[in-house]
Amino acid sequence: MAAWTLHTGDALTLLPDLTDPVDAVICDPPYNSGGRTMTARTSRTARQKYLTEGGRNHGFDLGDFTGDNRDQRSYTSWLSQILAHCHRLTRPGGAALVFTDWRQLPATTDAVQAAGYTWRGIAVWHKATARPQPGRLKQDCEFIVWGSRGAMVPGNDPVYLPGHFTGSQPRGDNRRHITQKPLEVMRQLVRICPPGGTVLDPFTGSGTTGAAALAEGRNFVGIEQSPAYATIARDRLTTAA
Repeated sequence: MAAWTLHTGDALTLLPDLTDPVDAVICDPPYNSGGRTMTARTSRTARQKYLTEGGRNHGFDLGDFTGDNRDQRSYTSWLSQILAHCHRLTRPGGAALVFTDWRQLPATTDAVQAAGYTWRGIAVWHKATARPQPGRLKQDCEFIVWGSRGAMVPGNDPVYLPGHFTGSQPRGDNRRHITQKPLEVMRQLVRICPPGGTVLDPFTGSGTTGAAALAEGRNFVGIEQSPAYATIARDRLTTAA
């Protein structure tokens, strides 16, 4: 049976104390995006950035989260430091997959490389239910920057993963976090970790990566800064285990 551990606190503070190696790092850091101007990006809460006014289905009953008001340079530096600690824990050949949006894509590719990973590519998460924009291209994709700690050895029974994933954010009672990712997408991604291996997520949120890892027979180690979201994640992981 797969096992899990969840730490509550700041990833930058807690990661240096972790010593057990992991086989993959899969995370969805705060994008520090959500605005076309510096004021829009640094002065609004996460709820104001990422949610549309309106009832329960739009997530206004969900908890807010901090750490989403960095400017471009501080975001790149901060993410590079966290991923460097993750790189130290990643076994040789292990993978790192980091979600981002179009504004922070260059910063995220820089951070992955600055941390020590070999940059391998960019996958696409297609959000099928994204709203169209009049007179503009539809913004219905986010991205997964991925790399590895050195050379990757597929082995005798390699996994074959797509580079394009489609899934919509959960709605209603299934949505537990403002920026929650679809469980079906995460269940595919965690397969980059070998069966019985360990997935690390330093931004656990409501625990979707962990729930996906456990469902796919992988162990999970998570860190979540918000006590409220950590409680939600522990409940989901307990149910999934």
